[in-house]
Amino acid sequence: QVQLMESGGGSVPSGGSLRLTCEYTYKTYFMGWFRQAPGKEREAVAIIATDDGSTYVDSVKGRFTISQDDYRNTLYLQMTSLKPEDTGMYYCAGAPNGYIVGPARLLPSSFKYWGQGTQVTVSS
Repeated sequence: QVQLMESGGGSVPSGGSLRLTCEYTYKTYFMGWFRQAPGKEREAVAIIATDDGSTYVDSVKGRFTISQDDYRNTLYLQMTSLKPEDTGMYYCAGAPNGYIVGPARLLPSSFKYWGQGTQVTVSS
């Protein structure tokens, strides 16, 4: 069973930075960060694949960086130039299926394992 635990959230002013950390028990082929704002659906932020690089949603390109440390079983999300619209609960997720292609990689339904989330609040 894959277990995921996020940390690193907090409250920052617009333009600030945060680094989220996700510790996991087992690495899955796809791992990623998702977020959910109050009253909105959960959405992908960034995905990383074991042999196929990373994918970002347009709204965070150039500002967020996903990375992985296999030795420490840790996934990171470095967030810079934060905006109020980045506010939400951020979740780490894992998908063992290596055959997810194209836009399906960004769907929450493609991911089987989820952490409890860490809150990010960006004030204007």
